Amino acid sequence: MTKTPDSTRKESFVEETRQPADLEKDASAGAAYIVGEDIDTDTRGLKTTKNGKIILIPQPSSDPDDPLNWSWMKKHTVLLALLLPSLLTDWGMTWGTTLFELQAVTWKMSVPAAARSVSGGIFLQGPGGVLAVPFVQRFGRLPVLFWSQALALIMIIAATFSPSYASFTAFRALQGFFGTAPQVIGLTMIHDMFFFHQHAVKINIWAFCFVIGPYVGPFISSWLLIKLGWEADMGILAGFYGFSTCLVVILGKETLYDRENNRVPTAGASRISLLTGVAGVKATGMPKMMDVFKHLFELLICPQLLLPCLFVCIQFMWAIGIVTTITQFIKPPPYSLNNTDASLFYLAPIVGSIVGELWGHWFNDWLCNRYIRTHNGKYEPENRLWGAYPGATLALCSLVLYGQTLQHTLPVVGLAAAWAIMAFAQVSSTTAISAYALDCFPHHAALASSWINFWRTTGGFCVTYFQTQWVARSGAAVTFGVQGAIVGAFTFFVIATQIWGKKWRANHAPPAAEN
Repeated sequence: MTKTPDSTRKESFVEETRQPADLEKDASAGAAYIVGEDIDTDTRGLKTTKNGKIILIPQPSSDPDDPLNWSWMKKHTVLLALLLPSLLTDWGMTWGTTLFELQAVTWKMSVPAAARSVSGGIFLQGPGGVLAVPFVQRFGRLPVLFWSQALALIMIIAATFSPSYASFTAFRALQGFFGTAPQVIGLTMIHDMFFFHQHAVKINIWAFCFVIGPYVGPFISSWLLIKLGWEADMGILAGFYGFSTCLVVILGKETLYDRENNRVPTAGASRISLLTGVAGVKATGMPKMMDVFKHLFELLICPQLLLPCLFVCIQFMWAIGIVTTITQFIKPPPYSLNNTDASLFYLAPIVGSIVGELWGHWFNDWLCNRYIRTHNGKYEPENRLWGAYPGATLALCSLVLYGQTLQHTLPVVGLAAAWAIMAFAQVSSTTAISAYALDCFPHHAALASSWINFWRTTGGFCVTYFQTQWVARSGAAVTFGVQGAIVGAFTFFVIATQIWGKKWRANHAPPAAEN
């Protein structure tokens, strides 16, 4: 029987759906994900969820060592070993934002000058994340996670015993450089262990950890300062990193899996060699580090990644500007908050982040499931970006409220409300952008995540140099009002990506998969 054009096309499409790894590849090159069983094509032979409603992407192998086949407990134990380091990354950098007043006395300098000790560490989180990626791809996820915690711990101990502002600042900068890896590794570890339909929820939990970190750190640090000096306070931070390092040693697992050949590249290696990276050095079939560097910059110029990253840069710029300068506004007159009140003030963004996590847990799944249900089992990555708009709108509103409260000396609860709203906005926007990046670059998750992290921290580094001076020159209402307007303007980058993202994915496909 002669095949009609329609039957030929349908047969070709059936073959496509039977290649789950290719489905991810095709989606990154402009196609849709095939997720639901109710599509008008043959999906026999594909593994699904227990209820048979969702096709598993990627398709797990029959190998019990495949991370996709791990038990629920094992997957979430490994995820736990990732979450605490992710929490500590910004927690550790902003821990020092409560120390400025005491350090200014110790080093006989102004508070704004002492506050610049945190800038280098925030800045180096960006390059540190990018430079970690070739190691992640070549030697594995676990050794990079372990060494990031161990080296950050050493830098914090060195900073604690530093005799001068210069040496303290240098070690804090190196802490930021080495400690940022968990914010890059997270996306690729989630892809290694979880299926497409689980990504948004897991990304939301991971993003919640590193977004809430900048608030939990200063909250704890400020309480300790009531009884301790700043040196002892830094020693407590070293203790947290020591615990995190131990957690990685005990619970961490290597999630890298060669899905093309259905094998674990580091199979049979000892625990010590896995942690230190020796197993990764000996592993075969791994990409060359120079190839990964090349791929990094090929991804950077992809508009479907670059434009959302610039939106993240601007939103986090103003958010980090608040967290690094808040004590300079609430401790002096007219608010004159004491140390106890200032400590309690950090509960506002913590509550906002928690609400953002709960919102994202429901909203992102609802967005995804609704689209699949109404589009015959198919899913376009650009649908993820609807989740960025509530965050963008609330970030704009929070900045206006913050500026007006400061300008007109309104009750301090206005500042707390604005800060809580901004924290909510950060969690919701970060989850949406990160999930979209993973959908577009499933085989380059660490690379895409490193650029999101780079732009996020670059914005945070810049703002510490001009935030207080801008407020002093133009007034709080103008300063934060303009910042809100800039957030609104950069939201058009998200709109453009949602409109033309499918075309960009087709015209700017990522390089060949590394692992």
